[in-house]
Amino acid sequence: MKEAPPTQAQREAVRDRPARMAVMRQQWSGLGFFHWRVDAAEIAARLPDRLFVDTFDGEAWLGVVPFYMRGVRPAGLPPVPWLSWFLELNVRTYVHDGRGRAGVWFFSLDCNQPVAVELARRFFHLPYEHAAMTAARDGDGMIDYRCRRKGEREAALCRYPDAGGMKTAAAEPGTLEWFLVERYLLFSADRRGRIFTGRVHHDPYRVAAVDAAECPGTALPVAWDGFERPDRSPDSVLVAEPVNVRTFGLERG
Repeated sequence: MKEAPPTQAQREAVRDRPARMAVMRQQWSGLGFFHWRVDAAEIAARLPDRLFVDTFDGEAWLGVVPFYMRGVRPAGLPPVPWLSWFLELNVRTYVHDGRGRAGVWFFSLDCNQPVAVELARRFFHLPYEHAAMTAARDGDGMIDYRCRRKGEREAALCRYPDAGGMKTAAAEPGTLEWFLVERYLLFSADRRGRIFTGRVHHDPYRVAAVDAAECPGTALPVAWDGFERPDRSPDSVLVAEPVNVRTFGLERG
């Protein structure tokens, strides 16, 4: 296997809906994407063997992504009150494997639904964390999002526009925006170090760029995961309209 970066055709191939049956359905809304440029070597040191840092113009990226999870349920079943609606905030970067498959690597996923945390840890080998979280839309069209991970004293505060009141568009292939948001494959690893992949499918995100100065307090989760807390505003801030998502079961390798 080689560390050659994926081609654009390889990146676009994972957007296609898998032929097999989905295992979960859900909606993601209130999406914010906050990203910082980071040293690729720092990211590489935190990745398992057989995964490589995915870069844009030679730069690695570290993201904080808060959003609402709505109507989460097994495919073919109705959502369940209390259990199917919750909040999630993840810290992520971008990777590829030796086969040219580009995807997401999660350093953490904070969530305020205890059952979802335990199921995701067990069945998807993802580093979910229990957290106290709130989110509300105010009269100015902004989302006030708060997350305090279990065991942490300080809460992360995110304030960003709701994309529903903005002019949005699908990201153009080959742009930084496309690189950051158009991700339909995740990589995870179990305790034995075995690599798994998981696919999602949804319509392309419709996004809008946001002035980073409007979005304070988003960097704290990066420090929770052992990175140096950025001392500057995000280098990229995007918001996205809701998407209806199908999730597919994990596969080895």
